[in-house]
Amino acid sequence: MAGSAWDRAVLAVQLLAIDPAGLGGLHLRAPAGFARDALLGLLRDLLPADAPWKRVPLQIADERLLGGLDLAATLKAGRPVAERGVLAEVDGGVAVFAMAERLAPETAARIVAVLDRGEVVLARDGLSLATPTRLAAIALDEAVEADEQLPAAFAERLAFFADLGAVRHGEIGASSIDREAIAAARESLAQIEIAPEMHAAICGTALALGIGSSRADLLTLRAARASAALFGREAVTGDDVSVGCALVLAHRATQVPAPPVEEEQEEAPPPPPEQGDDAEPPTEQATPDKPLDDIVLEAAAAAIPPDLLARLKVAKALGGGADSAGKSGALQKSGKRGRPAGIFRGMPGQRNARLNLVATLRAAAPWQRIRAAGATAGPRVRVLSEDFRVTRFKQRRETTTIFAIDASGSAALHRLAETKGAVELLLADCYVRRDRVSVIAFRAGRAELVLPPTRSLVRAKRALAGLPGGGGTPLATGMDTARELAEAIRRQGGTPTLVLLTDGRANVTRAGIGGRDAAEADAMDAARRIRATSLRVLLVDTGQRPTPLAQTLSTAMGAVYLALPRADAATLNKVVRGSFA
Repeated sequence: MAGSAWDRAVLAVQLLAIDPAGLGGLHLRAPAGFARDALLGLLRDLLPADAPWKRVPLQIADERLLGGLDLAATLKAGRPVAERGVLAEVDGGVAVFAMAERLAPETAARIVAVLDRGEVVLARDGLSLATPTRLAAIALDEAVEADEQLPAAFAERLAFFADLGAVRHGEIGASSIDREAIAAARESLAQIEIAPEMHAAICGTALALGIGSSRADLLTLRAARASAALFGREAVTGDDVSVGCALVLAHRATQVPAPPVEEEQEEAPPPPPEQGDDAEPPTEQATPDKPLDDIVLEAAAAAIPPDLLARLKVAKALGGGADSAGKSGALQKSGKRGRPAGIFRGMPGQRNARLNLVATLRAAAPWQRIRAAGATAGPRVRVLSEDFRVTRFKQRRETTTIFAIDASGSAALHRLAETKGAVELLLADCYVRRDRVSVIAFRAGRAELVLPPTRSLVRAKRALAGLPGGGGTPLATGMDTARELAEAIRRQGGTPTLVLLTDGRANVTRAGIGGRDAAEADAMDAARRIRATSLRVLLVDTGQRPTPLAQTLSTAMGAVYLALPRADAATLNKVVRGSFA
């Protein structure tokens, strides 16, 4: 399916307006700005005039999201009185979730349950209700932190994904969509027919892309039916299936589809020439049409984001470790600062927990009639110790990215220049996330802390600019220095990550003596020590071609290995960023 990112997003919005609840919604990755507002405004215009539209804040309480006890009415009536939540109020419309990449897992699970059941089930505070609600969800994703991602279960329920981060103002043209056609398509959707071969093409494409979820197949089917209704067709065609696969399956791909195997066919002998003066010259035979499966697969493969598969490969490797101690931006419990992590029963003051007055009153309200029985005087609201509710918080630890750079002669001067450029780009990204960075350079028999942990981008660039190159490769010494710095950062309560840029060709031992065999043995010992610390490591092979030494080191330290032959600074930056995304 051709078209720009904006064109694909507009088409996804049209299909979503035709079948909102059936397609689940849209995962919209874009910063706040004109492009995002324009797309949301278009969707709102295409929906029925009476369709509800609600924005859901990030830190919404469960009582407001799902419904719960109406505290004021309950205290006034002396009995539990229910209050409708946002998800029940948006029945037949759209709920827009702000900063969805930061949704707490428990909140995402409650939203997913509503999307799956088509109803809000409430059983708490003396209430037991089930309210039908059919809605579409828009998950706004403004991720800046490396570990901020939309919860997987939530993303799986949303048919479409759009990334407007690179869309420019000039690409957003005036909308010429026929709203009456959208309304007519919505009415005719239930009558759209789909043949069995269309089902088979969707399932085959999902299999070729490495997608195992049957939910993705069903969402693709609904998208294809909505496409047929949009274009006024009575049955789903191959073009509709291609649209559905490109919009629903492409961003879910986990592998590159293998090219179709072309069967060899015997050439038919040319027809005998016709006799006579009016004989026509032989014409070229028409090429037979491609099978539907191949056409659909090509459309889906063409829509795969160019860096998606690389990011998936590295993310899988990073997630395979046994310990998450090196996770970027790790969270720690805090009594008073950070993001709210939930409301719990407990006494205020214990572990610096803070009293949540509203939650405490909610817990006490259903019991007021019982507690007031036999009392002649006293407070209007009786609160007991078991009613106390406290709020706990999670505070993000400071992340420090340590760049250990091979500045020896084996790295070659032009490779060192590319490495410096990539590190400068990475430093800028760390600066935006307010992370600290540190640079260690090893060459000529020693390792030097060129840049202690800092947030100063100017200071970091100045340190890199004066970094010399040449000499032997004391790889073990550089790795030891990086490990020791990482352990010091952990002792201070921070979260270290290590990016090691080297070709792996060690030739100087820890003692500063030349000798390739002894130097490589020292490097392997240093790698095993790093693995024992469960440090999160990315090894970037900066050699002209992948080297077995660097691969062996990567395996020994439990690192992610990336070989980037002939990579320039921009490419190196892109891949390293993806590895920690």
